[in-house]
Formats: sequence, C-alpha cells, structure tokens
Amino acid sequence: MSALFGPAGNSDSFSVKYKSSVDAPQFIRELGIDAYEYQCGKGVRVSDNTAFALFENAEKFGIKLSLHAPYFISLSSIEKEKRDNSINYILQSADAAKRIGADRIIIHAGSCAKITREEALELAKDTLTRARAEVVSKGLGNIHFCPETMGKVNQLGNLEEVLELCSLDETFIPCIDFGHLNARTFGGIKGKSEYEEILDKIENKLGSDRLKIFHSHFSKIMYTEPGGEKKHLTFEDDIYGPQYEPLMELVAKKNLSPTFICESAGTQAEDAYAMKKYYLSVVGSI
Repeated sequence: MSALFGPAGNSDSFSVKYKSSVDAPQFIRELGIDAYEYQCGKGVRVSDNTAFALFENAEKFGIKLSLHAPYFISLSSIEKEKRDNSINYILQSADAAKRIGADRIIIHAGSCAKITREEALELAKDTLTRARAEVVSKGLGNIHFCPETMGKVNQLGNLEEVLELCSLDETFIPCIDFGHLNARTFGGIKGKSEYEEILDKIENKLGSDRLKIFHSHFSKIMYTEPGGEKKHLTFEDDIYGPQYEPLMELVAKKNLSPTFICESAGTQAEDAYAMKKYYLSVVGSI
C-alpha cells in the first residue's frame, strides 16, 4: 500500500470539461491522482441516482472515496438539541457514504463556546459515542468516523483533543489537517521535526495500525493571531505554510499509507497531484 492523493470537492479546472460531481472520478484519474472527498458540508443531499453513478465511476476509475459531513455538526454544543441533531447528521452522512462507496466520514467537533475545553471535550465524547452506537444499529458499522483537527483557536479540535476522541473506538481514524494545525499554532509547523512530533503523537495514542492509515487534509492557510485560520490558499503562496515536502519525506520513510485530501482554494486537484508527484519521487529514491 502507498499514500493516496486527491481533492476535496471539485477544483476550478474541473468545470472546464465536466458539470457533475459524478464525473469527478474520471477527472481525477485523468490527472493522475487517486482519491476524492465528496462534500456535504452544507447538508447531506445525495440522491440515489447520484450516489449510484458516483459509486460506479469510482469503481471504474479506481478512486477511493471519503465524505465530509456537514460543517454545522456540533458535538460539543451546550444545547442538547443541537447535539442530538448532530447525531442525525452523522447518521445521514454515514448512510450517504455507504451509498457512494466511501468508508470514511470527516467530522468537525464544534466550538468550546462558553465552557472550558475540558467540558467541551467531554460533551463531544458523549455525542460521538452515541452517534457511533446509532450508526452501528443501522447497519453502517463499516463507516469510519474521522474527527478533524481544526484551524481556529476557539474550536474544539487541537491534535490532543482529536486523538482523545479517536481513542473512544478502535474504528475511529484521525483526520489530521496539517494546515489547520499550522494555523492554530500561528505557523508552528516549521519542518520535519514538527511533522515527526505529530506522527509520533498519533502512534503513541492510537497505535501503529491507525498511524499507517490516517486521513489527512492539507493546504496552505492564512492565519491571524490570536484567532488562527482565516482562509485557504494555494501552493503558490510563499508566505504561509506549511510546506508539504518534509511530510511526504517522512510518510515515505515510515512506509505509511494515509489518504491526503488537498483543500487548496480552487487548485486542490492540481496541488494534490504536486504532492503525489513529490511523494513518488521520494519513494523512488529510498
């Protein structure tokens, strides 16, 4: 196995030739990459016809699919109704994932709002545990939850919090967004040593098996202090990080097989290909 690379949603270049996301697998294969994250950030609205066509095309072109659950999920809301609704959104996401042939859903934890980070984390753990039980009861237990590290300082989802959420169930796989981690630490990822520390923390908390197959988002992100993430950029940016090359070198050296989903602003497919191209060059030199 080797690392996989692909875009989150459709890059600007996609619409030059294609109109529907069901054609994304063909576009991605033509570009030379191999993964695609279907976006349900604004709500889960995936018809059976769309799901079947995407499933068929992903199979045909050998593209690994994942699905991003709605952004408005809040595992840590102080309002019970919002937490219960979040469980329903997760259930909807898992159902859609199964129908399109994806086995991972990416989940935002929410904010800390008016409570402490510790209190928010406890609420999130309870909500996620209940969501998992609901998904399993509906026959969707093969869908992996991927809690995501977040880019704004006031959001729940630093590295330690995401790893704590993933420790709730051995089927949970962390979604490590390196751009988010860099943004919330105001440029804290300087190079290989910081990446290695992150990978070590994953392994120490969750074990080598989950380290090997972790999920990842990657993009360069503008940030401000003290808030953190401001907006996604492209790989052409030379002011904000992080740089992907040191991470690719580590992934190749450690023989890991993560899925890298690029979230660059409009060039996510092309930037995903740039990551893959560099990764393969490193693998070839080992």
